[in-house]
Amino acid sequence: MSQPMTVECPTCGAPVEWGPQSLNRPFCSERCKLIDLGAWAAEEHAIPGDQLEDDLFSGDLPPRGH
Repeated sequence: MSQPMTVECPTCGAPVEWGPQSLNRPFCSERCKLIDLGAWAAEEHAIPGDQLEDDLFSGDLPPRGH
């Protein structure tokens, strides 16, 4: 039988066995999963791309100079 695949928890680096028994994968725990979610909500993480202005207030802003 092959050895189960393990990955590192993106939050704390703990080893996580990749399988149906690891309910929070790729995270090691619910706590690490919520820490990561909080980082996304606080905009500490972002997907690379062009920065967009909020349409709601963009008319109130002066034109952006590049």
